Amino acid sequence: MHNLGQDAIQFIDLNALNITFLFLVGFVGGLVSGFIGSGGAFVLTPAMMSMGVAGTVAVASNMCHKFPKAMVGAYKRFKYGQVDIKLGLIIAASAGIGVQIGIKIQNLILETWGEAGSNLYVSVSFVAVLAIVGGYVLRDALALSKSGEEPKVASVARKLQSIHLPPMIHFKKANLKISLWFTIPIGFATGMLAATIAVGGFIGVPGMIYVLGASSIVASATELVVAFAMGLGGSINWAMHGMVDIRLTLIILAGSLLGVQLGAIGTTYVKEHMIKLVMATIMLIVAVSRILAIPKYLTKLGLITMDSRIISYLDSASFIIMCLALATGAIIILGSMWQGSRAAAAPLVAESA
Repeated sequence: MHNLGQDAIQFIDLNALNITFLFLVGFVGGLVSGFIGSGGAFVLTPAMMSMGVAGTVAVASNMCHKFPKAMVGAYKRFKYGQVDIKLGLIIAASAGIGVQIGIKIQNLILETWGEAGSNLYVSVSFVAVLAIVGGYVLRDALALSKSGEEPKVASVARKLQSIHLPPMIHFKKANLKISLWFTIPIGFATGMLAATIAVGGFIGVPGMIYVLGASSIVASATELVVAFAMGLGGSINWAMHGMVDIRLTLIILAGSLLGVQLGAIGTTYVKEHMIKLVMATIMLIVAVSRILAIPKYLTKLGLITMDSRIISYLDSASFIIMCLALATGAIIILGSMWQGSRAAAAPLVAESA
């Protein structure tokens, strides 16, 4: 597979500005990851692509940084009693198969249509998943926020839990009992998506919430276990194809390890609907950013003709909106943490007075 290596894909040059941007992106990606359970790659992959990193390299480098960061986040949230280890390992088993198949598809596209085709595939996949999942999660979050009620188990999950299809498995921490067969499609889809755009949490977290019936807190924490397992297996495969830029991996990992711990702490202070609101808001803003990047790849493939100045403007707008997504995510999470910690401290202050 040597022809898919660096003779086909060029790694970008790094300067002080790029390194600083990558570190900050890693920090916000880690913050989001620790808070909502996704690997944070729906922020990191587009951010790297907006710097000129090839889509395949961005996905591969992202996956490589994911597993140590996910391990730290999972351990942190395990100590808070939020992780269902059994559920995480079962989802990860089928996710591992999905990752390997997804990587084969990525390599086939790269071999057939080159870097522009791969970038288009990654971007279109991003937009489709972000818009659909982000819109659904946003609707759910707003409904919960307005009602002020505790989240209920989704109707789909209740129906699936009532179907007795052996083997039935009881997940103690997630407080649910369901057939093993209903966990397999979620894991497989999570792995496929992780290999395609380095984001499995988009499927994994909503899947555990809306299909299996886990709470947002447990689902987002358990996804970190899945992300660790997928990241480790996927990184080895991508590295064998020469697609991992270890410089990018180490820089974003440095920022991520700091952010993921803050994000995990934040989950102890906020209500369930806030986690969903953060996830949906960032997803939809990033989707707009990726939409603006698509004409550039279509032009490179000769599928459309567009003035180079317009493409340059769209590129700049895509980058600015990406930065807006990063800032929005950080502000919502840190603001929620600040409000939650103050609310938690208020009774203690009153008692001491």
